[in-house]
Amino acid sequence: MSTKKVELIAAPKPAHFVGDGFRVHNFIPSGYHLDMKRMDPFLLLDYNSKFHFSATDKPRGVGVHPHRGFETVTIAYQGRVEHGDSSGGGGIIAQGDVQWMTAASGVLHKEFHETEWAKEGGIFQMVQLWVNLPAKDKMSPPKYQAIKNSEMTRVDLGENSFIEIIAGAYNGEKGPATTFSPVNLMNAKLKSGGKATFSFPEGFTTAALVIEGKIIVNEKEKVPTDHLVLFGNEGEDFTIETSEDSIVLVISGKPLNEPIYPHGPFVMNTREEIIQAFNDYNTGKFGYLED
Repeated sequence: MSTKKVELIAAPKPAHFVGDGFRVHNFIPSGYHLDMKRMDPFLLLDYNSKFHFSATDKPRGVGVHPHRGFETVTIAYQGRVEHGDSSGGGGIIAQGDVQWMTAASGVLHKEFHETEWAKEGGIFQMVQLWVNLPAKDKMSPPKYQAIKNSEMTRVDLGENSFIEIIAGAYNGEKGPATTFSPVNLMNAKLKSGGKATFSFPEGFTTAALVIEGKIIVNEKEKVPTDHLVLFGNEGEDFTIETSEDSIVLVISGKPLNEPIYPHGPFVMNTREEIIQAFNDYNTGKFGYLED
């Protein structure tokens, strides 16, 4: 097997707020080699690195907003998120859980710090990843996959290190999430001295975000906390090892190789489809959701 070489190690950009509840570093789409076309099928990666929110009786977050044409994947590392949408879906994303929302033909959505958590405040840390949908699936019905941490597939690596599979597969073991195209999403939770070997098909867009600790990739490339490593599409295998307790989010997906036409909260294939999305939103076809 051939090695996937490191193409880029990206430092976190200056943080900005999405609403008043999510202080994020934007990795996708941004800058050199991290645009939507290069990162296909991944459209956006926002990382809320560790940030302390003070206690409040009014939960912080993002009010009602529309989505169409893709999926949002929210991973809560610390803190809790409460969300709801115009199709009647919603719930609480507790620490360690994942909410996989297929916006598809269109939903109105809102997300806030969970009410009781907000009253206490504390360290908040999360990732939101947008995954593009194939053209044939963009207008499919919206749906949710609420994935509790206990439902994720764990692959033991020894010495209390393990892989936590959300979607896709690792060493033949599959995660619980279903996807519209081949997508792998998993956490490598490694103790000091831990090592994991990954293998994804040549041509897959592959990256890793260091959530905790620091890692060495392919026995030579050092990647600090809160940095993203992008791999070249050539090759299949790479290794991650660490000298301290670390958590690494690993993503890998097959590019759709279809036109990408984004505009705000909509991602379609053509300008005409974007115009239609705005028309549908403005005429109430996304339903109603109280702010």
